[in-house]
Amino acid sequence: MDVADIEPVVARAVRDLAEHTGLPVSFGGPVARDGRSFVLTSLSGTLTRSLRGLRVGTHLGLGGKALALGKPVTVNDYPNARGITHSYDWAVAPEGLFGVLATPIKTGDQVAAVLYLATRSGDYFGDRTLDLAAPVLRRCEREIVVETEVRRRLAGMTDQRPAVSGETREIFDELATITDSVADPELRAKLRALCCRASNLDGPAPCADNPLTPRERDVLSYVAIGCSNVDIAERLGLLPNTVKSYVKQAIRKLGARNRTHAAHLARTNHFL
Repeated sequence: MDVADIEPVVARAVRDLAEHTGLPVSFGGPVARDGRSFVLTSLSGTLTRSLRGLRVGTHLGLGGKALALGKPVTVNDYPNARGITHSYDWAVAPEGLFGVLATPIKTGDQVAAVLYLATRSGDYFGDRTLDLAAPVLRRCEREIVVETEVRRRLAGMTDQRPAVSGETREIFDELATITDSVADPELRAKLRALCCRASNLDGPAPCADNPLTPRERDVLSYVAIGCSNVDIAERLGLLPNTVKSYVKQAIRKLGARNRTHAAHLARTNHFL
């Protein structure tokens, strides 16, 4: 997938690392498609711009070593550290970094991003710091996996034709399930937006006897991917009570048992 697709996930992880560990500096970036380098796109707590946009090659520097090995690498005295190349000292020195941890974020066997934590003192990275960072790193990994899977499925749906609309709807259901499993509200909102885009892909022509108004169809499209009335109201510029009214009307028109059943009936009958 494109590097730009996971940059927001990396940016959140960088912010969360600083907040959860209390360390003064964190930064990182997504790995290029060829797996040979990454660019530092997100920074927190830096004093200069020396690290921003730095491209780190595999095996080079601390991060390049973490990328090559596929596992975390730590130094507690960066200026005098052995076992790493000092290819990027010119970028690190202005920040006065002393203790640095570089850790890869892996999806399967591939490294998708590299994140750093750093101090400007001689404090050693202990187990407590690693324990505090671990939940953030695991969440980042999960979110990248979800983002990658969603992009893959959307790419597959783009190639679908009306003749395989049933399979397209099945894929759409899987996307909605993935979306509901994501805890991070920003990422969940992004995935829901992608689901809505997917629902507008070419498919069977709408039924000529569609009983739903355009606004009722809009609302049920969001209901179908698990959005609450508040979520739908925010996206359509309506009041939650107005959304609730549209849902009730759709339920009545379709003879549905509840909102979920109404969305299912609307999609099954090609009303959406």
